[in-house]
Amino acid sequence: MAIISFSHVSKKYPGDITALSELSLDIREGELIFLAGPSGAGKSTLLKLIAGIERPSGGTLQVSGQDMRKVNRTTLPFLRRKLGLILQQHRLLNDRTVLANVMMPLIVSGADLREASERAQVALERVGLGDKARALPVALSGGEQQRVSIARAIVHKPRIILADEPTANLDRDSGKLVTDMLSAFNAAGVTCVISTHDERLLQGADRVVQLSHGRIIAVQSAGSEVGV
Repeated sequence: MAIISFSHVSKKYPGDITALSELSLDIREGELIFLAGPSGAGKSTLLKLIAGIERPSGGTLQVSGQDMRKVNRTTLPFLRRKLGLILQQHRLLNDRTVLANVMMPLIVSGADLREASERAQVALERVGLGDKARALPVALSGGEQQRVSIARAIVHKPRIILADEPTANLDRDSGKLVTDMLSAFNAAGVTCVISTHDERLLQGADRVVQLSHGRIIAVQSAGSEVGV
């Protein structure tokens, strides 16, 4: 069953710049999907459409049963509670502790401070940073900061994780650790859609969707490649 469904979706920006063109793709619940392709292929735009950061210019996109054309300021927060978003730029608040950063999605959604603190501590334990809860983000390495962003993304137990080049600024060992964590969340039933241009990370995916100039050019699954 598709938890994310693109049907002939296009995205254009001012200046007649086409980021995605007639894109159709169904992502099943529980899948681990990698989006591959060079910079400018449309990977980040695709993720932003799923997250409701951008709106389609044409076509139909449904995310967890929600028609993204009808999402508004009232309904978007409820959809976002089903999503965990991991960006290249961690966007951690350096004047707050690691624990406080991870608590933020819960506080925004109305959880009380004690519950938010307990759940944030559990999330940090899951990414191996339980002992860093009281530290400030600036005291952490780049790999540790990315793991904090993962803890923040999974603290509210999302059904879908969206990760935009999560290993782009990390060394090989840190990148593998982050990828292994995302694979572990997927193994627990979370749908993961991850963009990357690093071909070393593509092994183990249910499907690899190759993009070029805003179009899907191939889909590779379980060792077999299907042209689109």
